[in-house]
Amino acid sequence: MLELFHPAVRSWFATRFPAGPTEPQAQGWPEIAAGRHTLIAAPTGSGKTLAAFLVCIDRIYRAHEDRCEALEAGAQTPGVDPQAAEAGSPAGSHPGFHAGAERAISPQVVYVSPLKALAVDIWQNLEAPLAEIAKTAEAMGLPAPDIRVAVRTGDTAAAERAAMLKNPPDFLITTPESLYLLVTAERTRAMLAPVRTVIVDEIHAVAGNKRGSHLALTLERLEHLAEQPVQRIGLSATQRPIETVARLLVGAGPGRSAPDGSPRCAIVDSGHRRELDLALELPGDEPGAVASAEQMDEILDLIAGHVVGHRTTLVFVNTRRMAERIAHQLGERLGDGQVAAHHGSLSKDRRQRVESRLRSGDLRALVATASLELGIDIGPVELVCQVGSPRSFSTFLQRVGRSNHTRGGIPAGRLYPTTRDELVESAALLRGVHSGRLDALLVPECPLDILAQQVVAECAAENWAEDDLLALVRRAAPFAGLSAEDFGEIAELLSEGIRTGRGRRAAYLHRDRV
Repeated sequence: MLELFHPAVRSWFATRFPAGPTEPQAQGWPEIAAGRHTLIAAPTGSGKTLAAFLVCIDRIYRAHEDRCEALEAGAQTPGVDPQAAEAGSPAGSHPGFHAGAERAISPQVVYVSPLKALAVDIWQNLEAPLAEIAKTAEAMGLPAPDIRVAVRTGDTAAAERAAMLKNPPDFLITTPESLYLLVTAERTRAMLAPVRTVIVDEIHAVAGNKRGSHLALTLERLEHLAEQPVQRIGLSATQRPIETVARLLVGAGPGRSAPDGSPRCAIVDSGHRRELDLALELPGDEPGAVASAEQMDEILDLIAGHVVGHRTTLVFVNTRRMAERIAHQLGERLGDGQVAAHHGSLSKDRRQRVESRLRSGDLRALVATASLELGIDIGPVELVCQVGSPRSFSTFLQRVGRSNHTRGGIPAGRLYPTTRDELVESAALLRGVHSGRLDALLVPECPLDILAQQVVAECAAENWAEDDLLALVRRAAPFAGLSAEDFGEIAELLSEGIRTGRGRRAAYLHRDRV
């Protein structure tokens, strides 16, 4: 499989990963290279992200090579203007990985992450391979393109956003909510028109809630404004039924299904079971309806003992208040500066300082909520402790998967129920994990509040005929069954507003009935 890559990309991968590609990579590359929508489902630490990105990087290298060859041929041909040769370079002349690829002045790839921390982590982990591949190309005497990567989230400063419009990146890393804003604003809509590929990471994290429904509509709006069909690549922990995740990724409607009715999407399912080091630890006293102070102290003593015996320990809790409390109490046991908290209420600067200390191995323990549970490459973490029940198989597996997050690493986790009910849940959870059970995935159907928000945003961007807008909405899988009556009632609400004693309120649209 590697022989189809650009020589510099191939040489870098062989040097960086002498053991060769993982199963998700080996099976996913041909599907992505062929331009098919692809869903890669595999355990944490199996190289899913690189499986998606490497083909995109290869396309840019191949296109750059094509342009250089065209310029050289033009320079050597009498009467040929090199600039004209560059403008007409056959960017899609190579078969396979770089078919149809060319150097764009706007993002070619949009990467969507459900977490801001994961977006920043991907940006940092992408910059290093790009620099290494460029050095490899230079050493081989091959031209290397200047591939730019940028992050656009709620934390992005205004100056950085303005610079992104003037000098768009090749890879744009963002979140579902920021992508929603990008496909709404006039200038960023124009910037996104040349997009060829969208990568949705950790798609399972949003598939079962309204955030996934919101993202599905955003992807359809991106498809609408793009100059060419957009290839969709989904990266997921294995879910059941996996076809439901695939349908959410590719959408519904004409051309979105195979003859048998299944999603028109290549599914690479490498399974979810892997070797795990798991155990349940309890305080000496029998758990009750509520944890006593003595029991919590004993649990913290057990965790502190593990922290001392490991390089870095990640402690997950279910609330922000609990994160601050346990971080403080562990800090009293382990010393100042050894423990920190991480959650969504922290300021951008403080979150980034904590994440930087975690990656460098400077922290002995970090207490976090769901803000760090997805896909983040935090190599120094050797053990994960979960205080309280995580409530689901997927959450527990994702959190434990943050430890020893390498190809050959064995994730290690310790579970600490604090009450009698949590003990029952935790015992059932461990039993289910060992037997290979997964959570059932249920996608919300036609959430009308999400529909109203997206309709207002899309109509603010351009004028629509109602039938055309309804057709676009129905291409999003959660809204495939949306009735014309429900759509009409939402349009009526958004155009007429709500009548109050002080007049009409919340009328956001003009509905021309002529």
